[in-house]
Amino acid sequence: LSLYSSPARETKYVENPQTQLEEGVSRLRHVMEPYTAWCQVQWFCVTSALCSDFFSEAFEFLQNPPAGFYPRLGVIGFAGIVGLFLARGSKIKKLVYPVGLMGIGASMYYPQQTVSIAKVAGTHLYDWSLHGYIAVESLWKDN
Repeated sequence: LSLYSSPARETKYVENPQTQLEEGVSRLRHVMEPYTAWCQVQWFCVTSALCSDFFSEAFEFLQNPPAGFYPRLGVIGFAGIVGLFLARGSKIKKLVYPVGLMGIGASMYYPQQTVSIAKVAGTHLYDWSLHGYIAVESLWKDN
């Protein structure tokens, strides 16, 4: 036996036959490909116009942040990490605790923005509840 040479391997690749479901999905993907490509192009055009302004403004903001921005950002981020640590158990806790603690931290540093966001969110919540009430009332009257 030589230490530097290896015997030739005789392997053969065998491809599994496609199932009926795989063939159907493949046909559907080929039929829908032009439409999905068109949607991707349109989405890219819309988001590139919107995102370019957003990212340029965000880049300028991070280049010249206001005084105390990074320590505040650290405290808010740390509150999210503490929320993840405290949210052992259900998936709902893992969503609610970090977001809630980060919201509390942000509201301590930015109270005016918190009030304006709360007003808009309250208005939307009221509108959604009113639409739900109307839908339930119409179902109740129909029966």
